[in-house]
This record gives sequence, C-alpha cells and structure tokens, in this order.
Amino acid sequence: MPALELEGLARRYGERTALSDVSLSLREGQTLVVFGANGAGKTTLLRVLGGLLRPHEGTVRVLGRELPQERWALRGQVGLLAHEPLLYRELTATENLRYHASLHGVAPERVEHLLARLRLAGREREPLRTLSRGSVQRVAVARCVLHEPPLLLLDEPYANLDPAAIELVEPLIGRTSARTRVICSHDPERGLAEADVVLGLRDGRPALLASAPDTSPAEIAELYR
Repeated sequence: MPALELEGLARRYGERTALSDVSLSLREGQTLVVFGANGAGKTTLLRVLGGLLRPHEGTVRVLGRELPQERWALRGQVGLLAHEPLLYRELTATENLRYHASLHGVAPERVEHLLARLRLAGREREPLRTLSRGSVQRVAVARCVLHEPPLLLLDEPYANLDPAAIELVEPLIGRTSARTRVICSHDPERGLAEADVVLGLRDGRPALLASAPDTSPAEIAELYR
C-alpha cells in the first residue's frame, strides 16, 4: 500500500487556483521533495496532506486513509514542520513540548530526551521569544517528531540552522530516520540528495515529476525562471 496517493488533486483560494491536477504515488519509507518558486503551491500541498486544508477536487490518500473523510484516523500519524514553528512564543521550550506531549499521550521523559538530544538543555525554561531562530527551529523539530509519527511533512526543515544544528536534527528528520517524508525545498543540491521522488510545481501545476536519479539541478533551476 502506498504511503501517499494523489489523483487529480486541486485546491483553490476563492478564484485563485493553488493546486491543479496533481497526481503521484509514494511508497512507505520514500522521500518526496517538492520544488517550486514562492507561490507555486508547495505549502498548500503540505497543508492538504496534513489534513489542514480540504481538497476541492481529486482523491488524496495518506497512509491508506482518504482525506478529508478519514482525517481523524491520522491523528498522531503525521508530524508537520511548517514555515511557522507552530509554537507559543511566551511559553518555554519545555512548556511547549509538554503541551504537545499531552495531546498525544507522550510521556514527559520523551520531552526531556529530545531537549537533551537537540542540546537545548540549559535554555529549556526560557520563553521562546528570547531564543535565537535556530534554537526555535530545533524546538519545532522536537515538536514535529515528539510522537514518533511515521510520516513527516517538512517545509524548509533546515532553515535558520547552522551546520552543527543540522547534524543534531538529521537523525530525527533526515534520511536515516527511516520515515516517509515530504519536503518542500528551494535547495536543489540538498533536495536532490534527500529525494527518492521529485515534484516540481509551477503555478500550482506539476511541471516535473521524476525519480531523483533521473533529475538534474538544471531541471530544478527551470522551475524558478
């Protein structure tokens, strides 16, 4: 059973079409990397896959569940790392993660483990608004994987992270995590290295759909012209 199945997916915002005629299949454990200029539909696709937006046309199956009808069954199965960190800035890292842990029935020990693993111990009791963007991104990564979901939806996951921080998050959200992943990226080199399947969007429509070994950086660059 594929982890993701899209058939003729379309999504609109009023009169504006954000996604149109998107069809693809992704096997469990594979990584789909989505490229495209700002406004191409990448974030909208993630939000549809995460059950946050309803498709207006087509069929969307995520982990065998059809959306939006079976969205309830995906609770706890998906980890979303959005462009915005989806955290409360006035709360500390510990408070944010314990709140999300309570939503998923995750033991507090898991929170402490992730804080230590991402080298946030020592600043875990400071409000997020006082932390650097890189530290906040690490907290967002911890929130994304806190409940150990089999599917990760990642929007520019390495944004604001220096090389040392990237090394810390890689085992959690990188290829070695062995999870099915959908990654939105503007970085052809890193994106192609992460990908099994590549989707290129232009104005919400698929302009490229291929396996990563069959895709060149030049083809990715064309999406931004």
